[in-house]
Amino acid sequence: MIDFKSTLKMAIVSLKINKMRSMLTSLGIIIGVSAVIIMLAVGSGASKKIAKDMESMGSNLLMIRSASATSGGVRMGSGTKPTLTLKDSEAIEKYCRGILAVAPYSSEAKQLTYGNQNWSTTIGGTTASYLFIRNYEIVSGRNFVPEDIKNNTKVAIIGNTIATELFGDMDPINKTMRIGNVPFKIVGLLKTKGQNGMGMDQDDLVFIPITTAQKKVFGTDFPGTVKMINVKAQNSEVLSIAEEDITELLKTRHRIGKNQENDFEIRNLAEMQETIKSSAKTMSILLGAIASVSLLVGGIGIMNIMLVSVTERTKEIGIRMAIGAKASDIRIQFLIESFLLSIIGGIVGVILGVLGAKIVELTGAMTVAISSGSIALSLGFSGAIGVLFGYYPAYKASLLNPIDALRYE
Repeated sequence: MIDFKSTLKMAIVSLKINKMRSMLTSLGIIIGVSAVIIMLAVGSGASKKIAKDMESMGSNLLMIRSASATSGGVRMGSGTKPTLTLKDSEAIEKYCRGILAVAPYSSEAKQLTYGNQNWSTTIGGTTASYLFIRNYEIVSGRNFVPEDIKNNTKVAIIGNTIATELFGDMDPINKTMRIGNVPFKIVGLLKTKGQNGMGMDQDDLVFIPITTAQKKVFGTDFPGTVKMINVKAQNSEVLSIAEEDITELLKTRHRIGKNQENDFEIRNLAEMQETIKSSAKTMSILLGAIASVSLLVGGIGIMNIMLVSVTERTKEIGIRMAIGAKASDIRIQFLIESFLLSIIGGIVGVILGVLGAKIVELTGAMTVAISSGSIALSLGFSGAIGVLFGYYPAYKASLLNPIDALRYE
């Protein structure tokens, strides 16, 4: 029977005798594990950042855009041909299945002024439902009310960036700013969202009633038209049903024949979000896989050093066998040495990897997320590498003939 305790003690003593070599042997594993930890943390952090950005956009969304205008044979892009109307928005909410909320939306860049301060930003004309659909929260003041839409009221809801640039430390509620030359009373302040994944400031915006935007701010040759209609479905299960109903309804309202091209397009943001999340997850796995290659390189380094160690300690092995050690005792001792080199390197690598990930986060270069799962995976993989690459040297040592080993110089 193998005396595991004494074998372990001998393996530790052997590693202590050659401290520098043991440290250098573990270096490959240290680098490999720390690289895996950092790469997985970066990949996981990117996935969480994307999920947060997706959440800020809203869930179960359908975005309906008007068609693309064509000028001189050149297509101008979606939203350039005014085909969607406020009446379309009302009909979708009234007749389509699975709809939770609908909000028309049009936008233009305008100059804002308050006193001697000015700021250029995007003005969004919409309804109260838009804030719910796109997950905007009001921290001060109020949302639009039906009377605002009905009476073309000159009121505005602003983001935090606008509040800071125009009003500084003052409370903007009930203050009057100008959009172009039109005065607007500020009735609501939005909760800060920060930048999205594309670096756009989600707080640099102003919302005004859609009817006010059409009649008093934007101006249009096509009264009642909107650039976009945002739809929030009740849940992900009815999203496809809602999309089908909207398509059929708009075809009927716009008198589009069976073989005619639609004068609108519907984008399913839920599908886009899932695709982006899947891509981020794949990238995270890829980063971890690339970093894992360095672990394999470290394992090869352990195997080479252990083979050298077997050659150097041939006489020691012969003496152990001569006084009664079995082949299995020799094999276990070298396996333990290999495992210890690998697991110690793994532990040091985890510490350095966590520190490295924290440094990356502190620099603000990117978001990182360190999980206990990635740490456990790295340690387990490093231990397995030690056993896998240490087996051949251990097996070779156990096959030595005691007499030949004692004669070895």
